[in-house]
Amino acid sequence: MNTAQRKQWMSVLARAPWRELESRWQALALAPDYELIRAPEVGLAQVRARMGATGSQFNLGDTTITRAVVRLAGGALGYSYVRGRNKAHAELAAVIDGLMQSPETGERLSRELIVPLAAHRAEQEELRRRQVAASKVDFFTMVRGED
Repeated sequence: MNTAQRKQWMSVLARAPWRELESRWQALALAPDYELIRAPEVGLAQVRARMGATGSQFNLGDTTITRAVVRLAGGALGYSYVRGRNKAHAELAAVIDGLMQSPETGERLSRELIVPLAAHRAEQEELRRRQVAASKVDFFTMVRGED
């Protein structure tokens, strides 16, 4: 495991729709022992943006986030930050993060949970891109010939 891999799976877990994540987790039939180090708690994070995507930064506003930290029976710590107020999502994502750090369960979870969730998200993003592209309007100027 390296930092880039962990960043990728934590992103997938945080962005996964709760119902999809929960149903795939239940299908795995895993019941790891863990303790809450930091129970899921709701807070705010400031969102920053750039003018024109490249200009100066400005404070766009706040978003609600939920975070959790768990310690698995083997000693691994799992962390999560998810947007919104779903405490169960934050706790489950932290448990999965902890399990992903173990060679015994990490590969199975990657194959049966992370990869399908990432593929589902990519499909949804592609569908959204197509919907936006279908509504795109190209403006042009007609030359009247008097110039």
